[in-house]
Amino acid sequence: MASITQDVAVAPAPARTSAPPRPPASIVPLAGLPIAGVAIVGLIIAVATNSLWALTFFHIAGGGLWTGIDLFVGLIIGPILGSMSIPARVEFSARFMPKMLVIMPTLVICTLASGWQLARYLGTIESASPVHGWVVASFVIVGVMAIIALGLLEPANLAVLFELRKPQPNGELIGRLMKVFVYTAGITGAMQVATLIVMTKIGTG
Repeated sequence: MASITQDVAVAPAPARTSAPPRPPASIVPLAGLPIAGVAIVGLIIAVATNSLWALTFFHIAGGGLWTGIDLFVGLIIGPILGSMSIPARVEFSARFMPKMLVIMPTLVICTLASGWQLARYLGTIESASPVHGWVVASFVIVGVMAIIALGLLEPANLAVLFELRKPQPNGELIGRLMKVFVYTAGITGAMQVATLIVMTKIGTG
């Protein structure tokens, strides 16, 4: 009687398909709110006390981070995102967009509020100031950037997050919304360069 020694082929277990990524349940990442809150409180104190150092810090730090993030998103993230597959875009968006929802409004508020108060403190907002024209130009440029950031970037950000919360997110729609976000970030980044030129002119009289 022949012994049964034949190996039994075991069928490989089907690969588990991971669930599509989702943003946090509250849309806004709660862990980032205390940091943003501390920044806003510090800004309020700086404006209330009219501290030259604090106002300069918030204006330079906020403006520098705003510029750097816009340029990074527009020039680095944009081309990379365009070459990614739709599932990869969805996964990236689920992790990236909630953070931007907290970071960008905080930077815009800190930069604009401290810049306005700093101009009042230094008197450059007065028509008699030799750099008054440059200050007005900076207000116009930054005002347009704020409108783009809060009127285009944030709505696109929110639209992506709400789409990701659906049972079946539309990857193509997310890709288009991300392109809007990236392109507008690149535009504001280019405008930030113009702002840097204006601000260095103001700083050197």
